[in-house]
Amino acid sequence: MSVTCVFGMQWGDEGKGRIVDLIAAESDVVVRYQGGANAGHTVIVGDQKYVLHLLPSGAIRPGVLNVIGNGVVVDPWTLLDEVEELKRRDIDLSGRLLVSDRAHVIFPYHKLMDRALEALRGDASIGTTSRGIGPAYADKYTRDGLRVADLLRAEELRPTLLRNLTSRNEILRKAGLEPIDPQQTLDDALAVGRRLEPYIADTVTKLNELWRAGKRILLEGAQGFALDVDQGSYPYVTSSSCGVNGVGPGTGLPPKAVQRVLGIVKAYTTRVGAGPFPTEDVGPAGEHMGVRGKEVGATTGRKRRCGWFDAVVARHAVRTQGVDATALMKLDILSGLDRLKVCTAYEIDGRRIDVPPASAAHWRMCRPVYESLPGWREDLSGIRRFDDLPKEARAYVRFVEAQMGVPVETISVGAERARFIDLRPAAARA
Repeated sequence: MSVTCVFGMQWGDEGKGRIVDLIAAESDVVVRYQGGANAGHTVIVGDQKYVLHLLPSGAIRPGVLNVIGNGVVVDPWTLLDEVEELKRRDIDLSGRLLVSDRAHVIFPYHKLMDRALEALRGDASIGTTSRGIGPAYADKYTRDGLRVADLLRAEELRPTLLRNLTSRNEILRKAGLEPIDPQQTLDDALAVGRRLEPYIADTVTKLNELWRAGKRILLEGAQGFALDVDQGSYPYVTSSSCGVNGVGPGTGLPPKAVQRVLGIVKAYTTRVGAGPFPTEDVGPAGEHMGVRGKEVGATTGRKRRCGWFDAVVARHAVRTQGVDATALMKLDILSGLDRLKVCTAYEIDGRRIDVPPASAAHWRMCRPVYESLPGWREDLSGIRRFDDLPKEARAYVRFVEAQMGVPVETISVGAERARFIDLRPAAARA
């Protein structure tokens, strides 16, 4: 019974969509289990570029069933826009998309609340995507939330929605934002529920049936491990569990279902928005990574901050999430840099630590401890065998691998589907 979990091991934007698309070719089912439309998973097929926010990255693969699990907060309007956009591009998801009836719904007031709360934080804002993710999860845990199933039942939807809007409108007014019309919101919600109804299903039961039937299930994490609400750089994090620890709550599958964990890392590190970033490079090297790597957020459009590979963060992901192997993305972007750095530890007031700190104050005090390695100038995009890489590139990969403590089994050397180096043993490729 093959169940694989793929998740990002840094601050997001590691290239998860490409890897999920690759593995989806050998999968029966692809499942999103957490997050929401704050994700931006990019898949490039030939000259076609697909950016998916809520749809699993398996949507591009014909014959693959795509499931949005109960741990996702669903913006139904955004989701249906994505479905229609793919249909215009001759990708029909009829019969290939299931949305959990237990998933919580993001309403327009959640997005406005996101903006209002950021405004009220002032200089302490955390740089959210303003997609309503945090407020929707907050409603879930204060038991004020509404689930996808409620969109089909006006008698269930009306009282909770109207009660929520009464209190939320007060906050919006205090933040200088226009309040939301309750009746219009209710009408819109019921209308979008009718459009979404063909896709709504009991995905918990369905996934357990598929797992027990031996189907190949690929679990797709969103954002990145360093943004995990429990293990990340709190409070500058997302509102869900981004690693394997989010699978059970987000799908209803038992923990023992996951047989293999693949972590995704970029050959350097990026971060969008506010928050600690010990290895950030604001000089020529960081500019090189940003320009060559086209580091602009697929969801926000914001320029990503760039810096050196952080093995402290990556090791913590390996340690806590049971990572079996990794995919190292965008190695080609480092071509042209004379020297490369890898952060192997942090220092706080002269004291060395090799795990991420717990407090925001200590995060701000972290100074990276670097190992320096020689760079290379060759173009890697045409290389498909590890032994054909420049010796400096091979040494860099092996050093990063040793720092993480798990093997690198795939290396990307370009944006297109085919630009990969496969390091798996021949038996594993069959």
